Amino acid sequence: MEDRRFEDKKEPEIVYSRSVKAGKRIYYLDVKKARNEDLYLCITESKKFMGENDAPQFEKHKVFLYKEDFAHFTEGLEDVINYVKGQVGTIEEREEWVPEGKESETEESKDEEPKRRGLFGRLRKE
Repeated sequence: MEDRRFEDKKEPEIVYSRSVKAGKRIYYLDVKKARNEDLYLCITESKKFMGENDAPQFEKHKVFLYKEDFAHFTEGLEDVINYVKGQVGTIEEREEWVPEGKESETEESKDEEPKRRGLFGRLRKE
């Protein structure tokens, strides 16, 4: 039997990543490289909540999506989105979530062109 040590187990390499802020949740879309050099998508939902002693904590959920399933997943996602749109009509985009205590914004910054948020939005220019 093969002797596997804890040190030998490393996290798969993230080769591309993007974060999406949506209300009190953040979705991380990470393209990872498996040991066999295959690429797959790891979708992580992170939701902030107040834990004991009013200390912020994060609840995380992960979904792994493999490249051979991309087409079926995309088709299914588009189908359910179109169903919801058909039921409720136009879907309004969510306003950017601002943590409590940071609601005050100067009038000048409101008039500025919207900026991409998150680490990867700051690094990448459109």
